[in-house]
Amino acid sequence: MPILNAESVDEIRVPIQRDIDIILARQKGRHLAAQLGFLGTEVTMIAAAISELSRNILNYAKEGELILKKVQKSAQVGLVIQAIDQGPGIADIEQALKDGFSTGHGLGLGLPGTRRLMDEFEIQSEVGKGTIVTVKKWVK
Repeated sequence: MPILNAESVDEIRVPIQRDIDIILARQKGRHLAAQLGFLGTEVTMIAAAISELSRNILNYAKEGELILKKVQKSAQVGLVIQAIDQGPGIADIEQALKDGFSTGHGLGLGLPGTRRLMDEFEIQSEVGKGTIVTVKKWVK
């Protein structure tokens, strides 16, 4: 895998269509997070969030895209992760964010867990059109 220079990378796009894409997204996310100054535990949390978001794309939409971007607010540096799909959408976002709720065969911990792992969490979804989940983590 080529070395990424965080100063020159505006965004990294990873198509999510197969299980192997989740591994690739995790690797790219871990690498970029480390370059941005995140510590070991934070890098692990970011990788877990990437896994959950990517897995949701595969399970519910069958395909989509993960976008990883450096973000800066004043002197603070962070990482934005967007999971985008054109799947069935989420009918009840509030319900989907409750621990234990799942419309599939999972444990219902993906979105609520991701929200706890990251500093900022936003979800936009329209039934029949798809979902965009945007999360941010700031370097401490």
